[in-house]
Amino acid sequence: MKTYHDLEIYKISFELFIETHRFSHFLPKQELYELGSQIRRSADSINSNIVEGYGRRKYKNDFLRFLNYAHASNLETINHLKKISILYPEVMELSSDLSNKYGKLGVKIYNFIDYVSREWRV
Repeated sequence: MKTYHDLEIYKISFELFIETHRFSHFLPKQELYELGSQIRRSADSINSNIVEGYGRRKYKNDFLRFLNYAHASNLETINHLKKISILYPEVMELSSDLSNKYGKLGVKIYNFIDYVSREWRV
């Protein structure tokens, strides 16, 4: 790995951030600054914490801490999507699709945390 761009979890989280940002604009106007803002921030946090953690990769514990933050933000994003799908059935299909993608990303982040925890050498 030469840069964080080489990490699969970075690539997936970046694409999902873009997809989620666009999705949030399909929410009713009153949600653009409520759930819409929250889901945009949590999706961005996943990606940003992966990048920041990678920047601290020489310090294994820091790297792991930021990867755990990314995993927690991933769970938060899934929770926001669940709320949205219940409150706004008209976007339930899109919300469910995104939720499934975030579920798969969560597994990948978890597995990467496990890898870094066991194998990471500076």
